Amino acid sequence: MRAASPRRWSLERSLVGLCCVVYGCHGSIEQPSPSAGGSNEPGAGGTTSGSSATGGSSAKSTGGTNSSGGSGTTGGSAAGGSSASGTSGGGGAQAGGSAVPTALESVGRRLTRTELDNVVRDVLGDQTAPASKYLTEDQYTPFDNDYTLQRASQALVDSLSAFAEDVATRAVAADHRAKVVPCTPSGAGDTKCFEQTVTALGRRLFRRPLTQDEIASYLTLQAFATEDNPAVPHDFYTGIALVLESMLQDPEFLYRLEIGTPSADAAVLALDDYEIATRLSFLLWGSTPDDALLDAAKASRLTDPAGRRAEAERLLGDQRARDAMHRFHAMWLGYRAIPGSADLLASFDTETKHLIDRIVFDEPASYLTLFTSTETYLDDRLADQYGLPHPTGGAGWVSYGSSGRAGILSHGSVLAAFSKFSDTSPTQRGIFVQTRLLCNVVSPPPANVNVDQPPSAPDAVCKSDRYAAHRTSSSCANCHSNLDPIGFGLEAYDIGGRFRTHDDGHPECPVTGDGELPDYGTFNGPAELGQKLVDSGKLEHCFVQEFLDYALGRPLRSGEDGVVDAIASDFKDQNYDAQSLLLDFIASDRFALRREEPAP
Repeated sequence: MRAASPRRWSLERSLVGLCCVVYGCHGSIEQPSPSAGGSNEPGAGGTTSGSSATGGSSAKSTGGTNSSGGSGTTGGSAAGGSSASGTSGGGGAQAGGSAVPTALESVGRRLTRTELDNVVRDVLGDQTAPASKYLTEDQYTPFDNDYTLQRASQALVDSLSAFAEDVATRAVAADHRAKVVPCTPSGAGDTKCFEQTVTALGRRLFRRPLTQDEIASYLTLQAFATEDNPAVPHDFYTGIALVLESMLQDPEFLYRLEIGTPSADAAVLALDDYEIATRLSFLLWGSTPDDALLDAAKASRLTDPAGRRAEAERLLGDQRARDAMHRFHAMWLGYRAIPGSADLLASFDTETKHLIDRIVFDEPASYLTLFTSTETYLDDRLADQYGLPHPTGGAGWVSYGSSGRAGILSHGSVLAAFSKFSDTSPTQRGIFVQTRLLCNVVSPPPANVNVDQPPSAPDAVCKSDRYAAHRTSSSCANCHSNLDPIGFGLEAYDIGGRFRTHDDGHPECPVTGDGELPDYGTFNGPAELGQKLVDSGKLEHCFVQEFLDYALGRPLRSGEDGVVDAIASDFKDQNYDAQSLLLDFIASDRFALRREEPAP
């Protein structure tokens, strides 16, 4: 297996294919740069930059530069709104005065690190998250699957090679190979078992059946298991490892390449059953289709809306659907990576997952209840942290009572997410509400503002006085007047979710918790803010927009507002039931169509 020449030969098809994806779209493989990779999240401090390459198809980048910090900003289209470049055609009905496209633009999307880890877990039983070990972290805007930011580089090719070799080597280890090979080989030259393994692995990894020519190509790799070469182990599993190593670097594994069939509108393509199966499984599970979903595709059940809905209902009953829903919220609401001790973060995680599960899966209710729930799931540690009664039995649902808390905005996970300078940041919390919950676009700060320095004012000790300096500057006042008052309405809760009445370490600086949501009125604390957001009528619309950004793998573009309006209207008609939203979207014609992006 370690002989250089067999490995190079076996990988020739996959590496050349991957390079063709890159060269065909962009002319050259980009060399690594400081902005390639990295994961600085808008609204959480730091800078996200980059606008580049997707593989698999031509794509107009909607990247740009997003920066945020102490003075507060989130830039670019990813922050919400429909400000990205690009157009979308298609007729359709009217919703809210906007045309509703019959299909949305899409191109080939590379699997994210998390998706790669999920696939090797589900197909090969590999629980080690190897992609997270070898590949640079994806950029979050706030989601990690924005294909307009995916960069193809020599560093990526090298990392994928190391990833594939590591996964393949461990997959055929003596204590693991039975999970990968569906038969017992009689010897190194057992061609029947080899073909059976190639066929089974190819179907799961490529998310469709292999063609006879593809099978024949992979079967040639068995020669390296039977040749008389002292540098290569004379073993059946040598060939299987080479097959896996090659498949794991093939563009058809690494990218979700949707071809489709032209419809009456030449720019609108109807996806086939296997392409729909891939869309379905990655949306609901963040992973590859299972055998049952591939069987449904083989039986041509997924081009039928009722068939798609039935399979979606089955997938939603799996734990992987809950895991994917949790991850969506962690990215959207910014708490995927927050400060805190391991045991406290575990308590935060448990609390937030239980609330999502209760509203979406276990006791389906209006999704807006996520922001107004009068109960939360606590253990004794978190009850003490929040100053609430201990739950019966050490963990369970507890009423917020008259504490001023309600819904997920009271959770330590969310309250910790938009902090800065080791404390809460009223500006960052304001950005969070404006961009993530109302989908408003916040302009970047002036170029001469150092966003990595906290606000200051001569002789000012109290945070309220220091942040007031934002509103004395003509270049800052307009923006910060729409941000800081929101954050100050949550200021009575620190980055650990604890209630406080004064600035940390400064009892002479009282915290009132009074705030204002511009255009919607004053509030005090997360319970009142959550209700203001629900009453605004914009929260559910913004949720739909964020969901579509995630589902499409890119920010929405001008001309696509009508889709959000139409889905949000249906969402309201379904009493804001989240599962109905998912099922209706999947059963819609739009889910089974795609529109070609215009050439760059």
